[in-house]
Amino acid sequence: MDKIRIGIIGTGGIAHWHARQLTELDYVEICAITDPSTDNRESIISDYHLDGVRQFVEHREMLENTELDAVVICSPHTLHFQQAMDAMSSGCHVLLEKPMACSEEEAQKLIDTAEKLKKVLQVSYQRHFQPEFLFIRDAIARGEIGKLTSVTASLYQEWGQGTTGSWRQKPALSGGGMLMDSGSHIVDVLLWTTGLSPEKVTTQMQQHHSPVELDSFTSIRFENNVVAGLNIVGYAPCWHETYIFCGDNGGIFYDNGKVTIRRLGEEPIIPKLPEQTTNQDKSFIDAILGKHEVMVPGQFAKEVVKLTEMIYEAAGYEPLKSGKSSLI
Repeated sequence: MDKIRIGIIGTGGIAHWHARQLTELDYVEICAITDPSTDNRESIISDYHLDGVRQFVEHREMLENTELDAVVICSPHTLHFQQAMDAMSSGCHVLLEKPMACSEEEAQKLIDTAEKLKKVLQVSYQRHFQPEFLFIRDAIARGEIGKLTSVTASLYQEWGQGTTGSWRQKPALSGGGMLMDSGSHIVDVLLWTTGLSPEKVTTQMQQHHSPVELDSFTSIRFENNVVAGLNIVGYAPCWHETYIFCGDNGGIFYDNGKVTIRRLGEEPIIPKLPEQTTNQDKSFIDAILGKHEVMVPGQFAKEVVKLTEMIYEAAGYEPLKSGKSSLI
């Protein structure tokens, strides 16, 4: 094939990021887009000069009427599963925005289908390609801070105020609140950088009279006796993202993009970070072309879904069941 032919399902905000990165690749062509919103479709066409791209309101219509090699799915969370299944059944590779699905069962079905149909299935966790998080993961793996003992991961965002009235606060489309949405990236970092599996969680949540949860504070016990605190705050005045990884020979501190290594009684160290060499879209296309393995596979992304489910269950919170979303 001359170019990888791409369709985009859902053309809201995050789709623009994908469109920008895809249009930077001369071996990719965005051929079709799907979105029930005419304004959304026209906006992405205008911003990225997608003249001649075919437009559809419904994803099945696009899959049935356009020759595509792959799709990028940027739709509301609860739609991911069926859209990805339909795309793979139509012969397409799939790049899924987070979360992969809204249940571990759905995630496993997607993995099984991709394996059966021999399709690339990648989930769009962009921190896997960013220098700060690549450094943290590698530093922990090579014992830079000794044996890992504890982690604190926190995200503060004006999410509740900024998503009022949108699909993100409608459980039937979102599958949950801040934890399922922006918080999914933080759960991803927690699992990916440490390589650990959770054994037990306890959590507290608040909705602040929103239709979905905004704030969640979770205590996690991982394997190897590593303890962690996961704080996802959607009722905040601004974005602030922090991680602290403590080991028996030091700690790694991340604060809004700045990484520092600390050791007992020593001056702080500002490490040299690796260069970024790819991103979620380029790596997806290169995996299709056989240049390397899938860099964020479904099997990993399923673990993010699994921990999210564990946290919701620990809180007695069931956003997809009518009448159960009753935190105050």
